[in-house]
Amino acid sequence: MFYKDERLALFIDGSNLYAAAKSLGFDIDYKLLRAEFMRRGKLLRAFYYTALLENDEYSPIRPLVDWLNYNGFSMVTKPAKEYTDSQGRRKVKGNMDIELAVDAMELAPRVDHIVLFSGDGDFRPLVESLQRQGVRVSVVSTIRSQPPMISDDLRRQADNFIELEDLRDVIGRPPREPSPDREEAFAASK
Repeated sequence: MFYKDERLALFIDGSNLYAAAKSLGFDIDYKLLRAEFMRRGKLLRAFYYTALLENDEYSPIRPLVDWLNYNGFSMVTKPAKEYTDSQGRRKVKGNMDIELAVDAMELAPRVDHIVLFSGDGDFRPLVESLQRQGVRVSVVSTIRSQPPMISDDLRRQADNFIELEDLRDVIGRPPREPSPDREEAFAASK
């Protein structure tokens, strides 16, 4: 439930939202996402959290990060750490939970409602603390994927759970139609 006069802030756990949308088979249109929540209340801030690989010449997330930065989102990034696990596999670690939690706690006195885009159960104590400060918290994730992308504890703690699948028609990017030029080029290459 949203009220037109309430001050809203969005906190987007980038990797978690990406994984949830991917599990449902669609991409997020962040321009539409921002517009949707501007329509629902007085949007004060929209934060997007992600870790970036600094040593990659080209990171596939870099264009998104740049676009978000120029289009009304407050970007919070940090370098991801690369390491090799015990089986010799390359792993990347870039958890942004603490940064998101600190920012939410700092902004809490200035907002009425926080929308958290994450299903990570580690955020349950944050949601509980925000609620004790009088902030309503909605959580956006999905239970329609296998396995569900939201922790049961987080879902129970939230004032409101918003099923990401239900937002598909509002914030989903339309599927790209293959262009005839690309199809012809592909057919000619066979």
